[in-house]
Amino acid sequence: MIVVENLSKIYKSADKKGDDFHALNDVSFAIREGSSVAIVGKSGSGKSTLMHCISGLDRPTKGTVSVDGASIGEMGQKQVDEFRAQKIGFIFQSFFVQANETCEQNVALPLEIVGIRPSERKKRIEEALKTVGLDDKINQKAKNLSGGQKQRLAVARAIVNRPKIIFADEPTGNLDSQTGTQVEDLLFSLNKKSSATLIVVTHDEDLAARCDRQIMIRDGKIVADSAKNGTKS
Repeated sequence: MIVVENLSKIYKSADKKGDDFHALNDVSFAIREGSSVAIVGKSGSGKSTLMHCISGLDRPTKGTVSVDGASIGEMGQKQVDEFRAQKIGFIFQSFFVQANETCEQNVALPLEIVGIRPSERKKRIEEALKTVGLDDKINQKAKNLSGGQKQRLAVARAIVNRPKIIFADEPTGNLDSQTGTQVEDLLFSLNKKSSATLIVVTHDEDLAARCDRQIMIRDGKIVADSAKNGTKS
């Protein structure tokens, strides 16, 4: 269970005469384990800031975020880094794969961070690449992959640690519609098969509609929160 309570994020103005920017303003909600949730909003609405604060990539100005009873705000930076490496997988619009490294090397990074032994590491890498349909590309450099393949490589890297939570920030934004649908299908399949909580940040209404629940953000505030069954997750 992810619990967000009274979360606010304020960016101080560089100009003392300027106004501070309230990216998030007193946001509260809870997400049940294994569900899929879309955080929806236009550019600048605060949706990416919300994802960063929930995942520990950024610190809120006020409020708390807890995952399975553990408060991220009470953790030191090293604890936060370990928490993310062990429990969270990230997928971003711009892929962020290492172009000159092989698929195997790209996927290995999260395992190296948490100290998985080499024999187990190899097994998990092969499993993750097979899951996304790239097992035949294991020794190929990322720069030689298509855009859709790079995004699937990013998914493999995100799931290789078998995370409890997957964050996907505009995961299909740089893909054509057919390839984007394939990546979406992969994400929702992982959500169902592994019971990992899937949190998708998007302005794509069709992608959001595939999630169990949609949380709409506008000007840093929740303006709508709905689920397919009519109740909040």
